[in-house]
Amino acid sequence: MQDSRGFTLIELLLVLLILGILLGISMANYRNARLLAAEGAAITSLTAINQAQYSYSQVCGQQRFAPHLTSLGKPIAGSGQPFLSPDMTVSDDLVKSGYHIQMAGTAVEEVTLQSCTGETPVTGYQVTADPTTPGWSGNRFFGTNVNLVIYENNESFVGKMPETGPPTIGQETKGRAQ
Repeated sequence: MQDSRGFTLIELLLVLLILGILLGISMANYRNARLLAAEGAAITSLTAINQAQYSYSQVCGQQRFAPHLTSLGKPIAGSGQPFLSPDMTVSDDLVKSGYHIQMAGTAVEEVTLQSCTGETPVTGYQVTADPTTPGWSGNRFFGTNVNLVIYENNESFVGKMPETGPPTIGQETKGRAQ
C-alpha cells in the first residue's frame, strides 16, 4: 500500500517551473515599468524647467531667460519663492531619476542688463535630458527649448538642440510616456 500524502518529485519540479516562468515575466514587466517611470520623470522635469523659464522671463528677466538651473532656484526679492523646486536647482549639471539634465543659453550682449536675481539673463535656452545609462535608466533622449515643446530621440540632443525652433533630429513627445 502506497502513502498518498505529499507531492511527488515531478509535481514539485512542475510547480517550481511555473513559478520561475511567472517570476521571469514579472521581472521583465518591472524593468519596463521602471524605464517608463524614469522617462516620465525626465519629461516632467523638462516641463517644470520650461514653466520656470517662462515665469522667470515674465517676472524677473525682462523677457529674457535664466542662465542656469541654479538661477531658477534663487528666490524673487520680497517673495522668498524660487521659480523651480530645490531638487531641480542643486547644481547646473543635474542627475535626477536616472537622467542627466543640462541647460545652456546665449548670454545677452547688454552687459548692464540684470535680472531680479542679480544675474545677466540669456536670450534663449535649450535643455537636454540623457539617460545616465542608456538602456538601463532610460531608452529615450529628450530636449526642449524656448518654444516649450519637448522632443524625443534615440540619440542625444546635446549639441544638436537649438535655442529656438525644432531640432534637426527627433520628434515631439506629444505627452506620451511609452
